[in-house]
Amino acid sequence: MKYNVVVFGVKDTSENIISFIQNEICKVDLVVTISPEITKKTQVSGYKGLAFLTEKYGIPVYEAQSYSLNDDETAAFFKENEFEIGISMGWQRLMPKSVLDCFKYGVFGFHGNAGYLPFGRGRSPLNWSIILGDSRFNLNLFKYDENADSPNIFATETFSITPHDDIRTAQYKNMICSKNLIKKLLIAYEDGNVQIRTNSKDYDSWYNKRTAADGKVDFKGRTRDIYNLIRGVAAPFPGAFAYVGSEDENNKITIWQAHPFDEMIDFSAYAPGEIVDIFDGKLIIRTVDGSLLIDKFESNVEPKVGDILI
Repeated sequence: MKYNVVVFGVKDTSENIISFIQNEICKVDLVVTISPEITKKTQVSGYKGLAFLTEKYGIPVYEAQSYSLNDDETAAFFKENEFEIGISMGWQRLMPKSVLDCFKYGVFGFHGNAGYLPFGRGRSPLNWSIILGDSRFNLNLFKYDENADSPNIFATETFSITPHDDIRTAQYKNMICSKNLIKKLLIAYEDGNVQIRTNSKDYDSWYNKRTAADGKVDFKGRTRDIYNLIRGVAAPFPGAFAYVGSEDENNKITIWQAHPFDEMIDFSAYAPGEIVDIFDGKLIIRTVDGSLLIDKFESNVEPKVGDILI
């Protein structure tokens, strides 16, 4: 069987891109995703099963039995079929060379950072960009090889990260730019003229993998750093968290939304992390250099004025 345009995806963002291609550019011939069973042993933030796309659009969906695409069944599927061009959206694993080599024009995916590849290779680049306080994001559509985030650039689009963005609104911007880049790629593919630029002059650097545990707030840090962490790991990611009084899971508080409150009011009578006051169910927290207003949170205990978040 020959598949011309193939999309790899495992998330709600994958569905959005597939719908965009199918409705506005060209037919999607195949969707490659993972079986829901895989998510029981592999954490996939924002996972969404895509099998329903067959009924919705008539697109064949292949559910791989491994996220790394290296199980025998998946390897046989790619070996036994023909493929033209692949687009990866939300597939956060390296693809084996044996799979990449099956595609005549290659498989293309996205990676970005404040600079230019190979700067900022690695995991969770959009989360890291917000956490580090970056104000721009260069989104690259690049051709995969067996290495991570190689600078095989087809095209780049840039968007701003404002102080008001959290990870979800940044994802919206990312999706808009992704659609623009995909349209350029598929037009070039139809013309048989997909050009790749590999002459990057930037230096190599890496973002480390992030886990849910990395979302713990240190209230001894500066307000801007706490704020950036909270917005960088907001939904659909696990969220920032702290503990009310003592580090006990029963005292855990998950912070979904917050923003800097005031840096001039004298809160020196309170400790960093202490709840100064509560208005409309929102918590005002003393920080080292000011204060933070926690707008939205979940907690197993009811926080009170005077409690200290640690």
